[in-house]
Amino acid sequence: MNPTPSARARVALFLILAATLGGCQAVKYRTLEAFGVEKRDILSGRVESARDAQDDAKQQFASALEQFRATVSFDGGELEDLYDRLSGAYERSVDDAERVRERIDEVRDVAEDLFNEWSDELDEYESADLRRRSRELLRETQGRYERMIAAMERAEATMDPVLQSFEDQVLFLKHNLNARAISALRSELEGIESDTQALIEAMNEAIAEADAFIQTLE
Repeated sequence: MNPTPSARARVALFLILAATLGGCQAVKYRTLEAFGVEKRDILSGRVESARDAQDDAKQQFASALEQFRATVSFDGGELEDLYDRLSGAYERSVDDAERVRERIDEVRDVAEDLFNEWSDELDEYESADLRRRSRELLRETQGRYERMIAAMERAEATMDPVLQSFEDQVLFLKHNLNARAISALRSELEGIESDTQALIEAMNEAIAEADAFIQTLE
């Protein structure tokens, strides 16, 4: 289910205001809430951003794998150009991986604040029945969140071995830029393919969990 226009407008407003506001989280929240942007909207926006960052990273890692395949299939041409393309693919992967980590941290921050506030406000209910229903909804939402963040963290962890493998290959070529070095890298292809495929599968799972969680917030 796609966000409604009003929901998209609130998220867009949050992104604009968050970019201009400095200081502590509490100040940001109070300012955003004055504009009708609740923590629930903020969490939805941050989950969406984390999902998009993971999708971008997934595609970049797949692209880097293709560049490595092209490298080990080298059969003539400029070795320096080959190294530059592989090094560039690695650096873009590092940047995308860092963006994923930042977005996941941002999700954790607002989720913790939202759930703490929700829990504290349960005592403000006069109606015992409404308090019970709200507590049940809080537990359900926290459960769905925990499943989603666990999937994101698993996907985040799968980036490290792939990045390390790509870094090793780039360094090896940097220090040994010749046809023999290219040949030596061919034995590494199967392992990198396996690790990258595991990463893509973990990213797909995390993206699906994020989509499902966003729908529950809407």
